[in-house]
Amino acid sequence: MSCSARHATLAALATLSAALTLGGGRVFAQTTATAATLTLGDAINRAIAGNPTIAAARLQLPIDLAGIRVAGERPNPELFYEAAKETPRQAIGATLPIELGGKRQRRIDVAQATAAVGEASLAKVIADVRGDVRRAYFEAVAAELRARIADDVRGLTQRARDAANARVVAGDVPRSDLTQSDLALANSENELVGARAEAAATRAELNALMGQPPDAVWTYADPLSAGLLMSPQEAFGLAGRTNVDVQVLDREIAEQAAKVSLAKALTVPDVSAGGTFTYDAEPEFQYGWRLTGGVTLPIATRHKAGVVVEEATLARLKQERAALIARLTGTIGAALARATAARDQLQRYETAILPLALEAERQAQAAYSGGQISLPVLVQSLMTARDTRQRGLQAGLDFQRAMSDLDRAIGAATK
Repeated sequence: MSCSARHATLAALATLSAALTLGGGRVFAQTTATAATLTLGDAINRAIAGNPTIAAARLQLPIDLAGIRVAGERPNPELFYEAAKETPRQAIGATLPIELGGKRQRRIDVAQATAAVGEASLAKVIADVRGDVRRAYFEAVAAELRARIADDVRGLTQRARDAANARVVAGDVPRSDLTQSDLALANSENELVGARAEAAATRAELNALMGQPPDAVWTYADPLSAGLLMSPQEAFGLAGRTNVDVQVLDREIAEQAAKVSLAKALTVPDVSAGGTFTYDAEPEFQYGWRLTGGVTLPIATRHKAGVVVEEATLARLKQERAALIARLTGTIGAALARATAARDQLQRYETAILPLALEAERQAQAAYSGGQISLPVLVQSLMTARDTRQRGLQAGLDFQRAMSDLDRAIGAATK
């Protein structure tokens, strides 16, 4: 190979290796001109507007409102007609059941509390989807970056293979160099196929969460390093105010308390009042009337067991709330620890590890130029730079996964 051709090959390898560094964000940012820019906030807003799970959860609201109207219904009066052989031979009457103990209001209270649980459950569904979108968004970002790394490596190994072929033809290196370069090229092409498929798969998962077509293509605007960590005190305080699981349990406890009140109201007997118009009683009289009244006797059923059931359920819900608070403390602490470690790893890769990898790569290129190492050794050094960049990418993804766990535990989006 001529000196000018060798320098041209080295220049191409150097350009590709620079693209293999984590700091090459401009290479990551390149996408097709037709792809719309998508930030994490945009993805969350699209999901809130178009996610099918959220749309289904919103349909519970009219059901709960109808339940309140049902709870407020009053008993219907009973109209009856009597025909008898004795006098008076015919009668028309009506009976009106009268609920005592505030049963109707207790039913309304339960229905309103149920509607409040529905609202909290909707908020929980939205929070869960928001957490899923955040995780899916950065999974898609990482998959896109891995595909670009794989594409860069395939281009690198193609050029390495061409350089090896030229040197084999010139008699500078044995044919085994070309065989190793062919193997590296085949492996890189295989990895590229898998990486592109994973990028398409994660994009389809994100699109499903947003209610978009599976093949919609995006330019992801937020990097893997996006996000600010809060202090443990801030996280615990915010979780106490915004965690949706706690809010759902609080509403369920209020609903159960209303059910306890209803169960106690059911122990009060109901009464009924009625009147009857009689006629066809000649010769005693032509028309007459009767007034009736009744009361339900609490003999067979006194509803005491119902009160015990509702009170026991209320006690269980209160204990579940205490257990949830304890579990959230551990979840938030673990998420903060993992996020902090991943962020530190990411910073260390950017500031220390990657510069060392680049220097090692530069030295390998110089050694190859001087004929001190073979081409496969050079390619291996560039692959090491690729692996280093992959580890940096994984640190960024671990950071976002931990931030997603923190979002779920807090119940509110972190910055």
